[in-house]
Amino acid sequence: MSAPIRTRIAPSPTGFLHLGTARTALYSWAYARHHGGEFVLRIEDTDVARSTQDSTDQILASMHWLGLDYDEGPIYQMQRLERYREVIAQMLAAGTAYHCYCTPAELDDMREAQRARGEKTLYDRRWRPEPGKVLPPVPEGVPPVVRFCNPPAGDVTWNDLVKGEITINNREIDDLIILRPDGVPTYNFAVVVDDWDMNITHVFRGDEHINNTPWQINIFRALGAPLPAYGHVPVILGDDGQKLSKRRGAVSVTAYEENGYLPEAMLNYLARLGWSHGDDELFTREQMVSWFDGSHLSKSPAQWDAAKLSWVNAQYIKAKPDDALASLVAAQLKKRGIEADDRLPAICALFKDRCETTVALADWAAAFYADITPNADERALHVTEAVRPVLATLADKLSASAWNKPAISAAIKETLAAHGLKMPQLAMPVRVLVMGTAQTPSLDAVLELHDRQVVLARLQKA
Repeated sequence: MSAPIRTRIAPSPTGFLHLGTARTALYSWAYARHHGGEFVLRIEDTDVARSTQDSTDQILASMHWLGLDYDEGPIYQMQRLERYREVIAQMLAAGTAYHCYCTPAELDDMREAQRARGEKTLYDRRWRPEPGKVLPPVPEGVPPVVRFCNPPAGDVTWNDLVKGEITINNREIDDLIILRPDGVPTYNFAVVVDDWDMNITHVFRGDEHINNTPWQINIFRALGAPLPAYGHVPVILGDDGQKLSKRRGAVSVTAYEENGYLPEAMLNYLARLGWSHGDDELFTREQMVSWFDGSHLSKSPAQWDAAKLSWVNAQYIKAKPDDALASLVAAQLKKRGIEADDRLPAICALFKDRCETTVALADWAAAFYADITPNADERALHVTEAVRPVLATLADKLSASAWNKPAISAAIKETLAAHGLKMPQLAMPVRVLVMGTAQTPSLDAVLELHDRQVVLARLQKA
């Protein structure tokens, strides 16, 4: 019986969870769920100077919002230092790692000389023990690093789940530092020990990691550990054609939540940034899990398209049940100091076809609960001297009618007949005064959801 599929996502808490990492998390999660396997969350916090608790909290919040539930974790690398040191000791004893006492200045001189000779800048292995080699005397007061004995020749080849066969010659890489003088491991070593200990079978990650993979494969082999399968997904490009990253153009996942996007829409959009299932544009989380077997991943970079994301989000908003939508809009209104009431589901039903985000929907809903300022240009255009008597007639009829859509519609028609006007000549100014803009859904439906006294007060402002 084969081992269960186990995937992982391993963000670094040196900033927010950005969209590229969120997409990789989604692919890793979906692959594990598709195969009935397990998904692990690991926090790679060995960059002590830059890692923060705020970043960790934001990563966890983003995973929760996206609904990417994990079976193990979060596991923190800084809580595993003893395990890394144990493996380092085994490697030193086995001769697959060694102490190096080069100072930063010596390394700079080494690289400068290599550049002057037109060579690739690689560590020259001066402290690497070899048969018959006499090592330099150990300098006093220089804390050593530990380096990995990378094979000096041959190729590293793996069959990438996304890109196919990749081969890199060992002469292109040098003896990697795997333990710093302070006892904290480096990324390429810690990730191998973690994936080994956690029985990770499949690793999806960004293709910027391709150059790390030969080192990691060689360390796995030196440890006699089973290799995971690797899949390197292409980067996401921003509007400027450059890679989205924490330092360039990326926006945090939680910012999209704050700006009124739905997690199911974000997952749908992220999934399509580098993966496809036929021509399907919209699909549920369950459908993605059913379809995502690791194939059909693109080898080419994906282009972030904010307009496409907004379109996808609009489709999900239209399809979302009104009560569920109202709870999200209520949260948006609460940020503005507005408390909604039981009219909100009906308000959402009326306006959701016009909205790409719950923030836009809250903008409409706010007009039912808070004062408005009509658009100045539209007010000047529609609320004219000629129409003021008409508005007064409508206000009189609305004050005496029942407050439901048929009765409101009848009051509007009676007013139009009394003044010999057509619907737009009355509807436009009423919309401007009551909602702040001339473009709204059907006027009787809008007025029905308002408080009668609010409508009358806004009409009287004419």
